[in-house]
Amino acid sequence: MNPITGAVVEAVLDPLFSPLLSLPPWLAIGAIALLVSVIVTVIYKLTTDQNLMRSLKQEMKDLQKEMKELRSHPEKMAGVQARFMQTNMKYMMGSMKSTLFTILPIIFIFGWLNANLAFEPLAPGQQFTVTADFAKGASGTATLTTLPEGITQGEAVQQIVDSKATWLLQGAEGEYVLEVAYGESSAQVEVLITSGRGYRTPVVRSKSPGVRQVTLGNEKMEAFRVGSFSVGWFWTYIIFAITFSIALRRVMKVA
Repeated sequence: MNPITGAVVEAVLDPLFSPLLSLPPWLAIGAIALLVSVIVTVIYKLTTDQNLMRSLKQEMKDLQKEMKELRSHPEKMAGVQARFMQTNMKYMMGSMKSTLFTILPIIFIFGWLNANLAFEPLAPGQQFTVTADFAKGASGTATLTTLPEGITQGEAVQQIVDSKATWLLQGAEGEYVLEVAYGESSAQVEVLITSGRGYRTPVVRSKSPGVRQVTLGNEKMEAFRVGSFSVGWFWTYIIFAITFSIALRRVMKVA
């Protein structure tokens, strides 16, 4: 998440959406998808010429039907297809204003969802891994240190194998900073251990020439599961958003 998006998420969306983190993930995502769908649908209706949009939509349906009837006449079908493309372009241009109003808020909301519901939290006493990726050809050892005290680990010094080194840790509830040191290079990563929801960025890319990346062992969250089928926050949101949008458009009679 870039600094601007992060600042907006923290200042505006955290106070608004954080109470939802006490709900099951699928329900929290569903509530956000419903709120966004209502706002987007209302804005779309207010910023578009509904009579024109209905006319264009009906014209596209008629042209699609005509194209099906002309499958055995390629030349005539090509002409109808060109008209369909022109009508479709007019329809898209008619909805452009509403898209401009809603695209930026949706990007910020996606940033919040990714920061809060993409991974499982690290619980107090739970063992987790920290893996550092080093520059190609790196060898020798790397050292992991933690601040403040509260995290226990095995050997602080680990051998680098295939340009990677892994540590196994666990700790009490709290916020920590881990530092991986390799020669003159080092990289830091923040860790949140909590009995509630929340986590720090699990994958941190480093500008250090020796340490390329540090990855925490947070497991990916299965936000929605039915039997053996499960999806993360993104597809859970998409499923809810499509369902709510279709229903709202029918209820509000939006073209």
